[in-house]
Amino acid sequence: MDRNPNNVIRDWSTVSPAPMESANYGDEHNGTRCFAEHVPEIVTGSITLVICLCGLVGNGAILWLLGFRFRKNPFTAYLLNLAVADTCFLLCTSAFLVIYHMPMLSCSQPELLRVLPLFHSMVLLMYSASLYFLTAISVERGVGVLWPFWCRCHRPRLLSAVMCCLLWALASVLAGLVYFVCDLGHSQHCWRVLGTLCFLNFCFFTPLMVLSNVIVFIKLRRSSWQHHPARLYTVIFLAVFFFLLFGIPLSVQIFLNFFVYVNFVFEICLLLASVNSSINPVIYVLVGSYGKSRFRGSVKVALQRVFEERADSQEVGETPVMGIAA
Repeated sequence: MDRNPNNVIRDWSTVSPAPMESANYGDEHNGTRCFAEHVPEIVTGSITLVICLCGLVGNGAILWLLGFRFRKNPFTAYLLNLAVADTCFLLCTSAFLVIYHMPMLSCSQPELLRVLPLFHSMVLLMYSASLYFLTAISVERGVGVLWPFWCRCHRPRLLSAVMCCLLWALASVLAGLVYFVCDLGHSQHCWRVLGTLCFLNFCFFTPLMVLSNVIVFIKLRRSSWQHHPARLYTVIFLAVFFFLLFGIPLSVQIFLNFFVYVNFVFEICLLLASVNSSINPVIYVLVGSYGKSRFRGSVKVALQRVFEERADSQEVGETPVMGIAA
């Protein structure tokens, strides 16, 4: 089916940018002008790519340590899946931006643009998965604080694994519907799919994540912190705070696209979301190294100090201390 890439982009511009709307790339002598018109987008995209590369290094280290060097517990299972989602988000965002900016740099319409909707849907998939895992971590901590006896004695052993599978499935179904209904099918029901995605992300999971952390914070304020894993809760609070600061704007932008579309705003929100997916390894290291004047910068030691605290293991009925695997 021979379709103009310009039309392909416009068909799904309700959820993603349309790089070819403001310039005629067929005129080669207008190359300088069309490049100049997109300088802000190119600069923003370049900064986002640099952030993605740095984030890939940090999340890669987390994947290696949590996947192969640390013993598993329910909490690290969620964090491992969160790191997978963040890593894939950064990879998909990098590919998306490279393809998306090709017309701006070459002033042409390469055939590669046809795969742009696929990477756009992958970005939505990984972004949603990151939100879901962060919400699961927050709810898990809230339950552990409110009902510690249940967690120690009655918590299903495979609960974390089952929840991770269900959350991946939910994110995959939603992103798949966006791809097939909106990106490929261009159906009139696209708004329903996007509305469902926005409602779940922005109106269900985000409030649930915030409410869980507020409950944990209030509960801990009324009790002694010495009986709780202070570094662990600090990591959760900071991860949620930075998600609200850097991650939520992308959900807001997707929702607002129902009413008004601003091309440059999408790139800014994508930049902020990339910062959010890159910052968790920094949080782990800084929190793990805090209070040790002789800390030598070992990521492994920092992570061990965050995740080996005994109170966390006692809450969920696992081995009291998580050590380094041999």
